[in-house]
Amino acid sequence: MKTFTTILFWLVIAVSVIQFIPMDTTNKSVKKSENFVDVLNTPSEVQEILKNACYDCHSNETVYPYYAFIAPFSWSVKSHINEGREHLNFSEWTTFNKDLKQGMLANAIEEIQQKSMPMAAYVPYHPKANLTDAQRKILTNYFSEILKSSKF
Repeated sequence: MKTFTTILFWLVIAVSVIQFIPMDTTNKSVKKSENFVDVLNTPSEVQEILKNACYDCHSNETVYPYYAFIAPFSWSVKSHINEGREHLNFSEWTTFNKDLKQGMLANAIEEIQQKSMPMAAYVPYHPKANLTDAQRKILTNYFSEILKSSKF
């Protein structure tokens, strides 16, 4: 029992100490001239889906939930956001070249159709991100139209 108490004590100390490791939750400013929805005049229905299901990880408009400020969960959240922005950042759309945009949209279509986006672990904490089949179809059709029109 003494070993268990000692381990528990040091675990509580460690968890308390890591709370002081700062995490940067600052979002870069969003320029309308670079933002996907502004540049492409995205329909409001599509904008709403994007904001509810995609923007927390794939834009500079992340709204950090309460658990994103509790270490070690905060590290995982920040890592996912950084990775998401690397793959597709709607806020910096015009800064990407044509080939990269094509790849991003094609990958987005595939991920949405395979239901691997939004991530399964994200949905329970963000019920609006739980896309219906109809919403998935709206997004994939919109992205496909952009790809066909080459207006990116």
